[in-house]
Amino acid sequence: MQIIQNRRTFVAGAAAAGAASFLGTVTKASAEPPPETTRIRLIRIPSICQAPQYVAEELLRGEGFTDVQFIPKRGTADIAPALASSEVDISAHFAAPLLLHLEAGDPIVVLAGLHVGCFELFGTDRIQAISDLKGKTVAVPSLDSSRYVFLASMTAYVGLDIHKDINFVTHQGPESIRLLSEGKIDAYLGFPPEPQEMREQQIGHVVISSTVDRPWSQYFCCMLAGNREFVRENPVATKRALRAILKAADFCASEPEQSAQFLVEQGYTKRYDHALQVMEAIPYGWREYSAEDTLRFYALRLREVGMLKSSPQKLIADGTDFRILDELRRELRT
Repeated sequence: MQIIQNRRTFVAGAAAAGAASFLGTVTKASAEPPPETTRIRLIRIPSICQAPQYVAEELLRGEGFTDVQFIPKRGTADIAPALASSEVDISAHFAAPLLLHLEAGDPIVVLAGLHVGCFELFGTDRIQAISDLKGKTVAVPSLDSSRYVFLASMTAYVGLDIHKDINFVTHQGPESIRLLSEGKIDAYLGFPPEPQEMREQQIGHVVISSTVDRPWSQYFCCMLAGNREFVRENPVATKRALRAILKAADFCASEPEQSAQFLVEQGYTKRYDHALQVMEAIPYGWREYSAEDTLRFYALRLREVGMLKSSPQKLIADGTDFRILDELRRELRT
């Protein structure tokens, strides 16, 4: 047993070290001032599409952070409150829900896009397209959840009124998946590793995959955001942290096997095969898409259903800072 544990520790360490050696940690950082703080706090949730911020741990240490903390949370609903309250400094979060918090005046600033595609809409045989959701029953954890906000964007795109045309019921993920398997609901929006588990168990079928289906595949799903005060007071630390996470995204894209192994060994997920499927499927192409266009697209959809009142221009002007991203685009050219 000790031999197995030692091997697991070695493999996990090798994955983290591989990211550091493969991507480098000191080329540009050594020429910059040290970070204003050596502590960086990020969120840890079950969603494995946020792998880059976990894989980035050793890269963050290479950027001068001696105290790297991952604050455990139950799910995505906890991310924005933790950012706004200064409980965490930087975290990946979904694009559409971030806009609601920006309009509410939460002290959050969007810094970069992280990856396209992770959510998938599963349905019964009665659902072959988003428009088929009219008059049907869809499960979400709550009516303020990320899943509900994404569904609002998707249904608005095809002209459905999310408040009148769809019957929403609230259940947590495992219960929603069970109900879908029994035909007691018509659709459920899943995030990794749920889609992998549902395909394996042959529960429903994929109606929309944001990885491959337009227009969703043209916009970031997850973005990187920071606590506004942290970003303002620690510009060097913010750049160093952002660089580490974006380098880790490059590593996830180029070394999916090592990245998946790291996620399993560090306890972020249990199944290596599911983690590998996610690493191989998600486009961690932070350079290839526009963070600003993403926010504009989702803001327009959410305005259509009355979930936002502010214009996209105002939200982008007040709630984003892409200057560091622009610097890193030039610096980390491939």
